[in-house]
Amino acid sequence: MVSLNHLTSGAQGRLVRLGGDRAFRRRLMELGLLPGTPVRLVRRAELGGVLEIEVRRSRLTVRLAEAAEVFVVAAE
Repeated sequence: MVSLNHLTSGAQGRLVRLGGDRAFRRRLMELGLLPGTPVRLVRRAELGGVLEIEVRRSRLTVRLAEAAEVFVVAAE
């Protein structure tokens, strides 16, 4: 299990745990980030502080601090 901010561009995984406080977890779940959901890291922003991810055929951007609270296992 690794945090989303440790994936490389193009890597895929399955979400297993959300960290952070209750409001943060609720917001991510409203965006479709639920345990068991496949996640793909599309790319890291050129300036660094943001990741673009693909979840349920939608693309989202998350800050590195947020990504550090999203834990995935590598897709098989």
